[in-house]
Amino acid sequence: MKRPTSFEGFLEASSKFATTKGFTEGLAFQPLPSDVFVSPYSKCGTTWMQQIVHGLRTGGSMAFSEITEVVPWIEMAHDLGLDPNTPQPGNPRAYKSHLGWDEIPKGGKYIVVLRNPIDAFVSLYRFMEGWFFETGSVSLEEFAEYYLSRPDNESYWGHAASWWGQRTNPDVRLFTFEQMKADLAPVVADVAQFIGIDEDEDLLALATKQASFAFMKENQTHFDDHFLRERRDLACGLPASSGVTKVNTGIVGTKADLITPPLREAFDRKWNDTLGRSFGLACYEDMAKEL
Repeated sequence: MKRPTSFEGFLEASSKFATTKGFTEGLAFQPLPSDVFVSPYSKCGTTWMQQIVHGLRTGGSMAFSEITEVVPWIEMAHDLGLDPNTPQPGNPRAYKSHLGWDEIPKGGKYIVVLRNPIDAFVSLYRFMEGWFFETGSVSLEEFAEYYLSRPDNESYWGHAASWWGQRTNPDVRLFTFEQMKADLAPVVADVAQFIGIDEDEDLLALATKQASFAFMKENQTHFDDHFLRERRDLACGLPASSGVTKVNTGIVGTKADLITPPLREAFDRKWNDTLGRSFGLACYEDMAKEL
């Protein structure tokens, strides 16, 4: 069994990642009012925020093999053999998602991390390369065409617009990836208050430390998606893999020589046609400043 070596092969493999039944069951989940959904777009800080929430609710427990086991991915739970109603360590219950506001199960609390779309795009490309297609077999430009043309409910821009429209909802809290990287401690304190955790100074300090790059890198097997890959690689027709770390330094500002001027212009046009037109936001930086 080999990894795809073409864009068409990548599309075929990725189409088998989730089943319709599993996705439908995830959307039908009935949350408790205290349940917390961590629902950024892909590669916008999901694992990072999962670790913050889990550390706060458990007093810093690292008694898990891979974080998806203790913070289940709600729209993939069925396909991963997880029951989302199984008791979880600590309170409140927490779930991962990549769903926008329109689709995510309603009734809980929601944390979303926003990130510069070009940085998120490059991170996703690097993540998929060597997993869903052989390294070097799909160009950055090919992947960008796919990324820019996804339907609204699956796109970065549709996802961001859906959550931006809920920014004043008291059950929704928005952060930015850049904000977390610049000064993590206030974000951890804000998350604690939002999910109903007593703001004990020692706990906040521990949760901040355990969500640091250094700590997560040192414990990277807890965050490498091996739990997911062991259960979905075969279904996608991919060779078995041990997982690749999701803990990176986190790009803030993609190198200019990696993104060509035409590609950057395409991203600017997409922003203007979506978030710019709907909310009057000239660029991602404007959105971040408003938060």
